[in-house]
Amino acid sequence: MRHGKKFNHLSRKTAHRKAMLANMACSLIEHKRINTTVAKAKALKQFVEPLVTKSKEDTTHNRRVVFAKLRQKEAVAELFREVAAKVGDRPGGYTRIIKLGNRLGDNADMAMIELVDYNDTYNPSGAAKKKTRRSRRGGASKAAAAPAATQEKASNEEE
Repeated sequence: MRHGKKFNHLSRKTAHRKAMLANMACSLIEHKRINTTVAKAKALKQFVEPLVTKSKEDTTHNRRVVFAKLRQKEAVAELFREVAAKVGDRPGGYTRIIKLGNRLGDNADMAMIELVDYNDTYNPSGAAKKKTRRSRRGGASKAAAAPAATQEKASNEEE
């Protein structure tokens, strides 16, 4: 029975699991994406998301709480400085898990976990937001093109 088993123990003792998740979280913050197994990626997502939420408000208490989990001063500094600035307006969902297939040696399901705002493939930073088209009739582009077309007709008729 699985009474009270709310998270994946990853076949590790408590201290080993906490140390592994802390190291993986520091690597994720430093490199912005890491490759791991799907089970570890899901466990890491549950571990990292509350820390990123805490980093959005830069207080001494929040820094100490995050440092108690991560245990690396450089990772905490980068999380509060760079990552929090990028995800400040996002209400959650700071990480994305992309499945990669199976590992060659033991056929384990592999995945890439990444911080969402750092992937240029899915959200290009240089490109502006797409404009939605409400209807095919009257619009700004048609209204601007119509006077130019009438002026061309008028100039052609004069000649």
